[in-house]
Amino acid sequence: MSDDAPKRTSLYDDHVKLGARMVPFAGYDMPVQYPTGIIAEHNWTRENAGLFDVSHMGQCVIQGADFESVARAMETLVPADILGLAPRQQRYSQLLSEEGGTLDDLMITRHEQDGVLYVVVNAGRKDHDYEWIEARLPRGASLSRLDGLSLVALQGPKAEEVLAKLAPHLKSLNFMHYADAEISGMRAQVSRSGYTGEDGFELSVSNADAPKLWNLLLADPLVKPVGLGARDSLRLEAGLCLYGHELDETISPVEADLVWSIGKRRRAEGGFIGADRVRKDLAQGVARKRVGLKPEGRAPAREGTPITDESGREIGKVTSGGFGPSVGGPIAMGYVETQSSAAGTAVNLIVRGTPMAARIVKLPFIPNRFKR
Repeated sequence: MSDDAPKRTSLYDDHVKLGARMVPFAGYDMPVQYPTGIIAEHNWTRENAGLFDVSHMGQCVIQGADFESVARAMETLVPADILGLAPRQQRYSQLLSEEGGTLDDLMITRHEQDGVLYVVVNAGRKDHDYEWIEARLPRGASLSRLDGLSLVALQGPKAEEVLAKLAPHLKSLNFMHYADAEISGMRAQVSRSGYTGEDGFELSVSNADAPKLWNLLLADPLVKPVGLGARDSLRLEAGLCLYGHELDETISPVEADLVWSIGKRRRAEGGFIGADRVRKDLAQGVARKRVGLKPEGRAPAREGTPITDESGREIGKVTSGGFGPSVGGPIAMGYVETQSSAAGTAVNLIVRGTPMAARIVKLPFIPNRFKR
């Protein structure tokens, strides 16, 4: 392949064998759907267990002399409380620019090995993130890429039942924690997390073992493969941000309604890149907010759709939109002026030049079912 050709995950051949429609995404050839279609895959995940290839995501470790030193190093880069992590616990956070905009969102886990943080970043931002982090780590801390690992996600209400057949101790794994497991001779790091709004797990294994694990999980009748299309509709119904849509370099975590991810101590102390804007947004409020949108008709409003108030004045834009199979109709997320952000507010979505009635709604669109 040429240098600019899409990369392939270790599961590429398995997707092709399953009849997946492959599309370029974040520099990789990825399955957007399998022959049963996006809606069927979405519904299967909500009712059973869907299997996702997320090996395009970036896995790395950040190391220091001990936990306190590496946690303090990481806290210079993100607003989350890293010092407060228990062993094997993970936390969601963001990399912020000096101006307080969001460079990426990421998952940070305190590894059992002292002085090690395991970090997962978005596929389209991983080279940027690695360079950004490495350039700003204090002396004594370092970043190592884990390009030899693949990542698969098993999501849905039957995910626990499926994994417990292979590694019984994973049934008791707490939400947002990880455990080591041996599955049919394969070593895996398994976290109870995901991005569908359902209970589920993410399994990190070697590239060599990934096809074996993938096919072992698919051998269970409760499991079916799921592509990017349903992954997007699932996370949209769950009200979860997607980088490049709800998050970008102009948007602060306060505007994105991610204040819950900023540690209370961090809000008070600051000390992270972008802290000035975050603390200002917290103290003085923000001019725009991320909201859910429920069109009253059947037509979906896509990214970039203008949002107006009832007088026709533009007050924001849609950042993600589509059909919500579990909701039974079109749904969207976007940013609107704060004074127009209350749930129940009537707005119009300008679709192909025509105003379409909608209302601001609370997120998520369906209740999250994480096992807490």
